[in-house]
Parts: sequence; structure tokens; C-alpha cells
Amino acid sequence: MPELTIHLDSHLKQPLYEQIYDYIRISIADGKISCGEKLPSTRFLSAHLGVARSTVETAYAQLLSEGYMEAKPCRGYYACDISGLYTVSSPALAEEPQTGKREAYRIDFSPDENDFSCFPFAAWRRVSKDTLAGSDATLLAAGEAAGEWALREAVCRYLYQARGVICRAHQLVIGAGNEYLLMLLTQILGPGKTVAIENPTYPNAYRTLENMGYRMRPVSGDKYGIRVEQVEAQQPDIVYVMPSHQFPMGTVMPLERRLKLLGWAAQKRGRYIIEDDHDSEFRYKGKPVPSLQGSDGSGTVIYLGTFSRSISPAIRVSYMVLPLKLLAPYRIKCGFYASTVPREQQTALAAFLNGGYFERYLNKMRRIYKGKHDCFHALLKQEAWVKQIYGDYAGIHLLVEVNAKQSAAWIVDEAKHRGVRAYALTEYLMQKEPRQAYANGFDKTLLLGYGARTVEELKEGIACIRGILAGQPK
Repeated sequence: MPELTIHLDSHLKQPLYEQIYDYIRISIADGKISCGEKLPSTRFLSAHLGVARSTVETAYAQLLSEGYMEAKPCRGYYACDISGLYTVSSPALAEEPQTGKREAYRIDFSPDENDFSCFPFAAWRRVSKDTLAGSDATLLAAGEAAGEWALREAVCRYLYQARGVICRAHQLVIGAGNEYLLMLLTQILGPGKTVAIENPTYPNAYRTLENMGYRMRPVSGDKYGIRVEQVEAQQPDIVYVMPSHQFPMGTVMPLERRLKLLGWAAQKRGRYIIEDDHDSEFRYKGKPVPSLQGSDGSGTVIYLGTFSRSISPAIRVSYMVLPLKLLAPYRIKCGFYASTVPREQQTALAAFLNGGYFERYLNKMRRIYKGKHDCFHALLKQEAWVKQIYGDYAGIHLLVEVNAKQSAAWIVDEAKHRGVRAYALTEYLMQKEPRQAYANGFDKTLLLGYGARTVEELKEGIACIRGILAGQPK
């Protein structure tokens, strides 16, 4: 810690050393100064605050005696672990809601967690090291707003070969996450749009577009995906769909429905389809399903994809393929934004794709996830409480309709008390109507992700739900 800025008031009755003492004590207790963090020397802090060195020394002596800090010979002062003491927080801070902290569970059936047991760390280290090994000063300069050209070309090749997406590198925009790209897209398309979106759906997409001022119109689907006649009734400007693997329902939109949706978009100028190609890399039944964008002849499909599932959510790299007619609006309205993904990370990812590492890793993960899928599916089929399993064509989660009087939401709450996190399908309904939930069996359906779970954890989680429905004690 190079400096510590403390507002000292010489007009207070409280001595200056006590003000320094209280500030550091509370900062350590609240976690603003973390355990093991180095504190400024008495000489530096006295000069920085404009007080006598003896004032700081007196405050430090009190903190040392009470165990808030320790002095290491020839090294300086360090904050201590005070978990064994007591927690001090100001009343104002205590009243603030705690946000962003994820609860810990012994088993979490999250649909968003990956299995990293076979991640090619050696290959990733190699491409990262090679990226930084040279003396290419351009890595330190500002890159292209839409993303590094090498990465956009590599993504283009991958999308054409794997997903049938027809595009050129200049149509791609690289960004840190789908949410960022959606915020960018609302500026390209302009304000005040109406969006028809499948219901239930991916909540982050719904909330992002809604936060940007778009009018959201949830549309229920059937076993083939979003119903185009209901889309037409809503008269939207945009339709947001996941045709290759709808989240969370897992439905695959057939060709006839796709062509009908493309026909709707082509009928009127200014209509667009946002295709979110969610979980398309991992498919376990039937033939590969090409992208909707590859069948688009009128330039109405905006394609979204990400490496969060196929590589890691930590790298925060997503991509958007814009139709040719939106390139000019992008350059005019958003071309001045700097890329949100660091250049060295983009360069390393491009090398990871071009070197064949990504393809080999993806093929390995397909086998691993298919093995988990088949095992989890077989285990669930043996359970008396399981009425139906669906959404099992792709991805890393299953939908399980429960044969019980209790609702899925009740089961989720009971499981939390036992250290197991399950998910109710109703959590993904955007405008929650009880009649719709009951009519479709959504209120009795659990969403259970298996991507990051071991076989033993899957068995244990299933046993927990079985015990809940059997009325067994915790």
C-alpha cells in the first residue's frame, strides 16, 4: 500500500492519533484493508498526512497491541487476520444490502459452470507466453475498435466450418461478453425498439435489453421453439431467439419454422432477428444443426456467440456478426469505442484457434459432456420422482419434471437447507403468469446442470432430492 489518505479534522476533540487509529482499525475490520496487506511506514504516512511522526507511531502502537497489525523486522507493518476477534462495521454500512456474493453449496447444479479438468493449460500458457515473448510494441498500443483482425479472421473460419455462418472478418465485433455486445447493438439499432423474446429465456439478455429502454414482449413457444404467429401479433421490431438450442427449454427450431421466421423479418424494412447461438457446440442427438444466419438471404440476422462455454467464462470473449447494412451505422455510432478485450488476450486466443488447440479441446469436451449427459440421464430415469426428462439434445443441463405434489420452487428451497443448489424452471420465466406455468408443467420442473459435477456429486444431488420428496429429515 503506497499511501493511505485519511481525512483528519484538527477541530475535533478526538486526538489526531485516535482518528488515524480508528480509520485503520475500521478499514481492516471491514476488509477495505485486507489481511496481509502492507501498511505505509510511519515516516511516509506522517509526511503524507502532514502530521508529526510521533502521532502516527502512537496510532500504530495501539493497533499493534490490539492485534490489528503486526510489525515484521526490516519489512514493515502488515494487516492481521482479525477473524478471531470481532467484526466492526459502521451502522450505515451494516444497513447496506450485500450484493454479488455467491453462496457456497457442496453441490451446485448450475447450468453455467464448466468442467475444467481437461483444460489444456500447457497450450494456453504457450500461446500466452509467445504473445508476450516478442518485443512487438504494437501490443501496447490501442487496437482496433471491433477487435484484432487476426482473431476476427480466426473466428470467421471457425463459424463457417462449425456453424455454417457466412460472413467476412469486417462484419465481426469482438466484446467482453454478450451483455456488452447487446448494449452496443441497441446503440446501432437506435432507441425505442420492441423485442419479442422466447419465454422462458436467458434472463441476462432480457434484462440487458430492457435496461437499455427496449420494450420486451415475452412470447411462449412450443416443442419447435418460438411461435411466429404470436410474434406477428406483438408487431415487434426485433425477435431474440436461440434456434439451435433454446435456453432453458433445449428445443431445436426446425427448418420450416426458421424459414417462416426469416420470411417475417424480410417483409418489412428495419426488422431484425438476434440469433443467440447458445451451447451449440455440445450436441448429443441427431445431425449438427446449422445456424439461422447461414440461411438468411436478406441480411436480417444478427449473430451472437461466445467462448464462455466452449473455453472459459473468465476470458470474457464474445463476438457479434453484423449484417452488411449495419456496418455503416456501427462505424458512425460505435466505431469510436475502444475494444473491451485486451489486445494480448485477443492475440493469444487467435493463436489458440489457429494452432488447432481449440478444436482438439472442443472435441475432448464433447466426449466428456456426452458421458456426463448419458450418465446423469440414466441415473434420473431410475428415480420414481422423475416424471419426464427433456431438453437433452445439447448443452450441459437437463429439465426434469417432478412427479410430486410439491412445486419445483419448494424443492429448490428445501435443497438449499441441505447444501444443494437446484434451479426451478419458473426462475427463467420473464413475465411470470401462474396459469402458463401450471398449464405447461413449468411449476413442477427442475433445471439441473451437470457440466461441472462429478458422477459422485450427481448421485449425491439426486439422493438429496429423493430424500426431500420422501420426507426424510435433513
